[in-house]
Amino acid sequence: MEKYVITISRQYGSFGRLVAKELSEQLHIEFMDRDIVEETAKRMNTSVKQISRDEEVTRSKFSYLSYPFGLGTPDVSDEIFLVQQSIIQDFASKGSCIIVGRCGAYCLRNEPRLLRVYIYAPYEVRLKNCVEYFGMSGKEAVRAVNEADKAREHYHKKYIPGYQNDTLNSDLCINSAYYSIEEAAELIRQAARMKFGEI
Repeated sequence: MEKYVITISRQYGSFGRLVAKELSEQLHIEFMDRDIVEETAKRMNTSVKQISRDEEVTRSKFSYLSYPFGLGTPDVSDEIFLVQQSIIQDFASKGSCIIVGRCGAYCLRNEPRLLRVYIYAPYEVRLKNCVEYFGMSGKEAVRAVNEADKAREHYHKKYIPGYQNDTLNSDLCINSAYYSIEEAAELIRQAARMKFGEI
């Protein structure tokens, strides 16, 4: 079977990572998300803690959940991006896979069989998810969602030329407020079949 790649960009609190995990199980292919940080640390000969610190924006105890970016010096932030881009490209070169976040669609823009997915949800739904799933207080949820949104927008504008929003850079957009994790994964699976043929 010819290789294909699915990238998933998502709003914080929209359960994009959980959908990616479910999709990987449905399709029996690997997905890459936070393990990008571990591999980055190995390639840069430093610790995961240091990489996370250089990326960190949210300073609460929930900061590791928001996949934040960009408070390191510009040179360090740019180096991290280039290393992570290389990791994503190397991972995708090995076979069919799912990449979550970190400008995956842009990093893999030259892939001939690429499905770009964006998962989002209304603000109030994302706050509720943070409280009920991540165990945050209402105040913590507001802070985490607001800071993650700002950080991700900054990150995309910094590294994707001409970036406007995720909907314009996606093949499929899913409002996760209306679907279960399993249903959202199935929608992506159906879209992949339509684009790539039998998978």
